[in-house]
Amino acid sequence: MASSTTSKVDAAVQKAAVAATPQLSGFALYSRFALSGAVCCSITHGALTPVDVVKTRIQLDPVTYNNGLIGGFRKVVQTEGAGALLTGVGPTFAGYFLQGAFKFGGYEFFKQQAINQLGYDNASKYRTGVYLASSAAAEFFADIALCPLEATRIRLVSEPTYASGLISGFSKMLKSEGIGAFYAGFGPILFKQIPYTMAKFVVYEKVAESIYSVFPKKDMSDGLQTVTNLGSGLIAGFAAAIVSQPADTMLSKINKTKGAPGEGTTTRLIKIAKELGFRGSYSGIGARLFMVGTLTAGQFAIYGDLKKALGAVGGVEIGK
Repeated sequence: MASSTTSKVDAAVQKAAVAATPQLSGFALYSRFALSGAVCCSITHGALTPVDVVKTRIQLDPVTYNNGLIGGFRKVVQTEGAGALLTGVGPTFAGYFLQGAFKFGGYEFFKQQAINQLGYDNASKYRTGVYLASSAAAEFFADIALCPLEATRIRLVSEPTYASGLISGFSKMLKSEGIGAFYAGFGPILFKQIPYTMAKFVVYEKVAESIYSVFPKKDMSDGLQTVTNLGSGLIAGFAAAIVSQPADTMLSKINKTKGAPGEGTTTRLIKIAKELGFRGSYSGIGARLFMVGTLTAGQFAIYGDLKKALGAVGGVEIGK
């Protein structure tokens, strides 16, 4: 009995200490959100580079890579060696470090701006719209940073002999094709990433909200909160992958080779869409469901833990 009472007192003391912790704001707060997002995205995308290599090969050459994710792994290793599975790891780390900073930091920033404009009660009432608008705005700026590095990554994966890595591949594209080559896929990347991120954040928020309505967050241990982030992120990742798969396939296609002389990006996209058809646009969906579900779960788990470790606890939650 005494032990139980002591535990309750200790818990109350810990909660009081947390409540008394100074709340960060402004640059001090959002820079921590951005750093947490940068780390979680670069780690998860970098770790899943082998899956991304196989997924991209399936999208670009479905005739050769026609045995699913496992068969694709075997074929890449047999024909090119295990090292080929890490093709593009440099631009992946760099690109998603930048993208993660803008995505997560921007999402928190734009969400707070919506709360400031609408007032807390209205923002909470219309929170689905706030989640969608905040994530879309954040992703737009994130894609400006990501696009050149994603173009380099796809070129390295689609043409293994193109260059030896990030710096040489980036330099070669810039010198031979100009800066426009890095943004040839900007339309598809927006078409892919904005719906992807909107689905990712709104589904994550809604699933987490449902869990916390049954098991209040304030009563959860840090470990259970991490598990909640993992589960919510996994479901959010599946939803995001399905929504954005056609644009992901088109992005891989348009970055594989440069266009014909005088051929604009819109013309190329229309031609690619006609060639692919509905079924072709979902080539590699199995690999991408596995990849996106896993990395999204990991992202939200790492993001939640890291921002707490950095003291970034000043964000406003509008979920019920």
